[in-house]
Amino acid sequence: MALSRSIRTAKPSQSRGTGGTLQAAKAAQTRSRLIDATVRCLVKYGYANTTTPKVAQEAGLSRGAMMHHFENGAALIKATIIELHEKRLRAFRNAAEKPEHDVDTLVETYWRQVQKPAFIAFHELAVAARTDKDLAAILVPLQEEFRERFNTQAEGLFPEWRAAPAKFDLAMSLSQTILEGMAIAVQTGAMDRDKVPAMLQHLEDQIRILMPRDTN
Repeated sequence: MALSRSIRTAKPSQSRGTGGTLQAAKAAQTRSRLIDATVRCLVKYGYANTTTPKVAQEAGLSRGAMMHHFENGAALIKATIIELHEKRLRAFRNAAEKPEHDVDTLVETYWRQVQKPAFIAFHELAVAARTDKDLAAILVPLQEEFRERFNTQAEGLFPEWRAAPAKFDLAMSLSQTILEGMAIAVQTGAMDRDKVPAMLQHLEDQIRILMPRDTN
């Protein structure tokens, strides 16, 4: 059954006890394995062709074993989106927590992040949600929560921008729009990868222009 169909017919998932620390750790590992398999399937097959049997096979599990951890496709997709958001927050935090907030390093770190399968998988979900109301019902609230957490985290990690909040918001939006747009363009063949270095340099220059003067 396709994950999209599973979402439409999904029943609310029920929590299950794990019965001990070792079993809980094993269950967490299996859940992580299934989420990673879902990401790989989204990259390989796209959302429309990602099915629960394919995910189970990709993870090296039976479909029954998979359903023990995720009762339906909706639960699996929700857990996958949450993990994709967590990975993005962790990557952003790791890059920004360095003593020196070097613009070049931050931009290049973000660019590397959007080259990874996790970004491709999320883009597959975002595009599919445009016409799939059931997927959108899962994705949109999680996106809103992610934006709030991302903005709060950014404000805390970049105190040097507090004197210019509007410019900081513009710098963040500019970075996200250009880097994610470039990643999609490269993936789809709409942009030659050879143009990437010049685009990154231009973005870095624009961010420096926006920075508060006393941080330069």
